[in-house]
Formats: sequence, C-alpha cells, structure tokens
Amino acid sequence: MDLKITLLKHGPKVLPKYATKGSAGIDIKAGIKKPIKIAPGERILIPTGFKLEIPINYEVQIRPRSGLAIKHGITVLNSPGTIDSDYRGEVGVILINHSNKNFIVEPQDKIAQMVICNTTKAKLIKTKILSKTERGSGGFGSTGDNDE
Repeated sequence: MDLKITLLKHGPKVLPKYATKGSAGIDIKAGIKKPIKIAPGERILIPTGFKLEIPINYEVQIRPRSGLAIKHGITVLNSPGTIDSDYRGEVGVILINHSNKNFIVEPQDKIAQMVICNTTKAKLIKTKILSKTERGSGGFGSTGDNDE
C-alpha cells in the first residue's frame, strides 16, 4: 500500500522508515529545532515535521518505543494514538514522563513508532437484548488474574 507523506521545513530531511525488515512500526523522530525538556509527570505534544495522506479504511496508530519506556519512563500518553484517514495536519506525539527525572528530547530523536492498520466500519443495530455468554457482564479481572 502507498502512504503519501509531506515533509515540513522543521521536520526530517528524509522519509521516516522501518528499522528492520521485520519491524511492524515506522520510526518517528522529533521534528524540533531545539531540545525540549519533559519534567516528571509532565506531558508534551512533540511535533514530527510531517503530514500524511492515509487511505480510506486505514488508520495510523502511534505507539511507544519500548527502549524509551524501560530506560527512561517515557511513553505515548494516549497509546495507541489514532490518526484517522481524513486528518491532514501535522502528526504530533503526546509524550509523558513517568520517571522521577527530567527527560530531554533532542532534535531528530526517535520518539515513537507508527503502525498502519486496516479498519472496518460497523453497522450499529439497536437491540434490547444481547446474546448470553458464560462471562456475561463480568469485566475488570472477572476472568481471574492467574491461569489455574
């Protein structure tokens, strides 16, 4: 599938790319000119310096980078973030610092990854009765916390 991308002046000079043949996500870099500090508990919208044209029936999901999460406590706040096919603005990544130390995002640092996903439109059908299941309305741990 083709994914059209426009690079902005403050963004990357080359197209974002998959790190390896087996990578599910395309690495996203910070499209910033100066470093940005994220204090403990703070959340900041980081620009990426690019826009996308996503085909109909697809979305782009913005996901955290595992290395930033485990090493620094930095993650994508609304994970996964969804970019709809009709959005044409600059892609931004909401990062949050879950650590107890300041974190500095440098220009062109890898900050997240984007995964392209197919979407299906559902036809909602109003009903008063849903089919019964063994689980029923149990949620939030109702199936047990441990495999037994």
